[in-house]
Amino acid sequence: MEYINLLKKYDTIEKYFSKDIEEPFELWNASRMRNYHEESIKEILTHAYRNNEFYKDKFDKHGVKIEDFQKLEDLSKFPFTYKEELRGKPWVLLSVPKSELTQVHVSTGTTSKKLGDHIYTLYSWDDIYLNELAIEMPLMVHSLKEDIVVNSLPYEMSSAGMAFHRSFQHGSGAAVVNVGKGGFYSDPKKTLIILKDIEATVFLTTPPYALYLSELAEEMGIDIKKDLKLKYIWLTGEGCSFEFRKRLEKIWGCKCYMYYGSLECGPLGVECYYQNGYHIPEGHVFIEIIDPKTGKVLPPGMIGEVCVTVLYRKASPLIRFRVEDLGYIDKETCDCCMERPKIFLRGREKDQIKVGEKFYSPYYLEEMLYKIPEVGNNYQFVVSNEGLTIRVELARGVENPEKVAKKIKTSMSYYVGDIYKVIIEDKIERTLGKTERVKYI
Repeated sequence: MEYINLLKKYDTIEKYFSKDIEEPFELWNASRMRNYHEESIKEILTHAYRNNEFYKDKFDKHGVKIEDFQKLEDLSKFPFTYKEELRGKPWVLLSVPKSELTQVHVSTGTTSKKLGDHIYTLYSWDDIYLNELAIEMPLMVHSLKEDIVVNSLPYEMSSAGMAFHRSFQHGSGAAVVNVGKGGFYSDPKKTLIILKDIEATVFLTTPPYALYLSELAEEMGIDIKKDLKLKYIWLTGEGCSFEFRKRLEKIWGCKCYMYYGSLECGPLGVECYYQNGYHIPEGHVFIEIIDPKTGKVLPPGMIGEVCVTVLYRKASPLIRFRVEDLGYIDKETCDCCMERPKIFLRGREKDQIKVGEKFYSPYYLEEMLYKIPEVGNNYQFVVSNEGLTIRVELARGVENPEKVAKKIKTSMSYYVGDIYKVIIEDKIERTLGKTERVKYI
């Protein structure tokens, strides 16, 4: 507790997010945001160079000095940070004394190649309880003090559960119920009972888990449209297409908003009421879109790899971190009141599915598949040397599987080229972990 009394915001956070400034960053004009980005990036670069051997060596070998950064465009002079440089190295980014650490998170390992390849993210008291919380998002995270939020994201290892827990408690004063997802005590049936018992108004989970719970609720005799009091659902942790989201909204009887983030970077994008792209939480991060092959920064509208610099964290600074997601930035004015640019995602580069001579995002294929009304809510894309096989369940009440399979193959081939095979399944396996929508054999 003694250390808490010594907490002090970083200089740039104190300047731009003091208690005297009531205007949230979602409403800042472009000039103010640019000034904040330039000052915070300069502060992070300086801190990293002075306090971390990894970044000092990297900058020196790249031939750049802190003085080389004078404006936002100068950030492109500095080297990238790659996931492979961080895997299995818990202290590689440590830039404060270990005694100042208060929380450590570990990646789920879903993108690593072997056990032990996870990435550690370190937080100090200042990072997690002062600077991060100072950057409130009242317009993006549109919950109210009277809301009851059921948080069905992992609390073990990953930062997902605890990060959202803090955001809702601090950002809106809402009460949060930490039911978790897939852990030892996280019984999905109990989650549904809790949603009903406490009359939760906001639910937070992943898209596949929301679908799984809806199926389980039906088995339990719970009518999620009538028996629950949800105003909306936040979907995060796994991506999905707009068509899948529409299906979930129809099933649950409420709006579903998407949230984009990562363990290493924190929040990266939040949907507004219009559900048309993720508004970038520019108080937390500065995002560049780069050419995956050349590393060149791309202009708005061009698809490339997402590259992130975290603006508030000094225990483990993250500078020009290549997330390996594909997307593009749109700076067109949104119909909502926020003037923040939006990011649109196109999946991970390594997950792009080859059909014929072209590559397609799994989200695009899912979008086209879900447009076919006879297709049920569960599917899997199987990629082999022969081509793309689509495994699907039929929608309820649909008969004549041979005819439907032919329709699916014809329809999908029209959008993406020749489909090798369509297999109609009675039931595709479910999982409480990350859903394997794409399987390579």
